[in-house]
Amino acid sequence: MPSAHALLSASGAAKWLNCPPSARLEEKFPNTSSDYAKEGTVAHTLAEISTRYNLNELSKQEFESEKDDLLATEDGEKFYNEEMQEHARDYAQLIYEKLQEAKTRSVDAFAELEVQVDFSKWVPEGFGTSDCVIVADDWLEVIDLKYGKGHRVEAAGNPQMRLYALGALEYYGQLYDIKNVRMTIFQPRLSGEQSSDEITVAELMKWAEKTVKPRAKQAFNGKGKFAPSEETCKFCRAKEKCKARYEKNLALFDEADDPLLITVEDAAAVLEKAADIRAWLTDLENLVQSTLLSGEPVIGWKIVEGRSNRRFSDELLVAEAMKEAGYDEAVLYEKKLITLTQMEKDFGKKVVAKILGSLIVKPQGKPTLAPESDKRPAFQPEDAILAAFDE
Repeated sequence: MPSAHALLSASGAAKWLNCPPSARLEEKFPNTSSDYAKEGTVAHTLAEISTRYNLNELSKQEFESEKDDLLATEDGEKFYNEEMQEHARDYAQLIYEKLQEAKTRSVDAFAELEVQVDFSKWVPEGFGTSDCVIVADDWLEVIDLKYGKGHRVEAAGNPQMRLYALGALEYYGQLYDIKNVRMTIFQPRLSGEQSSDEITVAELMKWAEKTVKPRAKQAFNGKGKFAPSEETCKFCRAKEKCKARYEKNLALFDEADDPLLITVEDAAAVLEKAADIRAWLTDLENLVQSTLLSGEPVIGWKIVEGRSNRRFSDELLVAEAMKEAGYDEAVLYEKKLITLTQMEKDFGKKVVAKILGSLIVKPQGKPTLAPESDKRPAFQPEDAILAAFDE
């Protein structure tokens, strides 16, 4: 199995399937690894060895040894904490429970971790690694751990999960007569969010042949039409300089029927694209700023020193100086409870929930504008009025 990063990776499938030529365009930009990616790698490694231990594939001594080796690395030392360990245990328990469920379908059901999958039959040079694959005779499940917390990922129709499933079927389908596939995404940092999607092998193969194969061919050859959008551009390395994205966003302001006035519908149409426009403007700011910081001029712009607040250079020395001046230590400090988020990070979500569950509340949020596609129910003003009378 190739070890290099695939041009048409499964993780980037939502991008190159919707905007095929973006794959080759990205080659013009360096593929760097962020701290988020490094943290995710540590979390995945910890989750893997925790799961192997939970499935009795590792002894207690072997588990502790592999964990120590992980924490001895630069990234392991930097990113490991109790929260990560708790999430690794939750993932391990999830795999165990799903394996037990599979064994109710077939006593010979088994789970394999870090499975190398090859889907090059449909995607040129297509390969990847699935976190876990569970097989039970005519049924297969692909499970993926997402450690990020800034972007919720759904399993329904997820192209990355479907490509992993195709790769798993290429291997296990030679040994088992698999008819149905389930794809599960586990995001422990989003309240243990888990989403699943099921599809028949026949439906999956139809998608692979009709959708994936032709678009993957276009993407590999740098052909097809650019299709910039919020989701497509989010993780694209070319997003700051992409001309198609530039032209699409500027065109939004040329669509009003009246040359002098806009309608509410015109405003709503722009707001519908607001998230992408904001992201695009931020990307443009980053492009101009990084260019200036590298020493290259940009007409009309310069780098200036931002505003800052005064602070103490050494709080211990400040306290000592004030005490020597005659001020009591008690008036120099204030006691403040750490936040709920910090408590969960320091002590673990389960511990905090067990001790403080009845004391944790979630106040109603203020009315906020959202698109129709938002999954939250529409705000009912009369409900807020009735709630006020009940207080």
